[in-house]
Amino acid sequence: MKPISRRHILTQLPLGIAGAVSLGFPFTSLAQSAYPNRPVRVVVPWPAGGLVDIPARILCQRLQQIFGQPFVVENKLGAGGSIGADAVAKSPADGHHLLFSTSALSFNVAMKSKVPFDFLRDLEAVSHLAQAPSILVVGPSIQANNVQELIQLARSKPGRLSYGSAGIGSPAHLTGELFKSLQNLFIVHIPYTGAPAAINDQLAGRIDFQFANAAVALPQVRAGKMKALAVTGNQRFSALPLVPTMVEAGVPHFEADQWLGLFAPKGLPKSISDRLNDEINKLLSQEDFKAEIVKAGVIVASPIKANAFDQTIRNEINKWSGVVKTANIQPE
Repeated sequence: MKPISRRHILTQLPLGIAGAVSLGFPFTSLAQSAYPNRPVRVVVPWPAGGLVDIPARILCQRLQQIFGQPFVVENKLGAGGSIGADAVAKSPADGHHLLFSTSALSFNVAMKSKVPFDFLRDLEAVSHLAQAPSILVVGPSIQANNVQELIQLARSKPGRLSYGSAGIGSPAHLTGELFKSLQNLFIVHIPYTGAPAAINDQLAGRIDFQFANAAVALPQVRAGKMKALAVTGNQRFSALPLVPTMVEAGVPHFEADQWLGLFAPKGLPKSISDRLNDEINKLLSQEDFKAEIVKAGVIVASPIKANAFDQTIRNEINKWSGVVKTANIQPE
């Protein structure tokens, strides 16, 4: 049988691939560079239409336009985000299985919660998208118009004021404990099964205040049913431009907003991680994209590399681990 020549092979290949082969590139390089080559699943371990889900869908729509493949959001709920995170952690590290989540993953580590995966070992940071500030809100029956008045009220009635949260170890819980620790206050924590339940009880006057996320707090503030005393980030929130940060309100060293970001199973090829990070960072510099994200109730993050985002997360875990230890909080 007559051997098939290299020239014959090249003449049978599509022009682009033939050119690559003629330049000496192996077929494996071409296969690896074709990312994504099918739909990308992006797990959001929180409810549809919520604080995390909406920014995730905005991002996925843009990534779909950039990469030419569907980026499909899958809401996989349960266990404070752990069920969805675990599903991604156990998926192939090929860039077609991603996770979009929040600081709740950091809080789980700080709490030493029993989850079926190790956040720092099994997942890796890809890109930081946004920060979600919490809002310190008080009910209409609380005679406090600013943070200092609330502090004085709590000191005048030790153990009689209460704050609510979405549950033991939730961001609202640990943020409340940070507040108590920094100001040496005796305030009772009342855990609920979710943020809406805590808001309802606060409206009914059963609890006095809470550090609520913008998705549940803003409608009540805008309706005049609650007063916003401060936001927990390091900058003011565009939706409440007249409301100070906690630091501006006289509580030094207080910063407690949540990050929102993209993650992948550990071992994602660096070329894919870098490409995703680069494209998202470009989006973070585009005014129309930033405007969409802000409408979702969050603050657009500054563009950073994946390793910088990873370090931010590790620093945050150390911070919240200290809060957990000081307050002697035990996981459920």
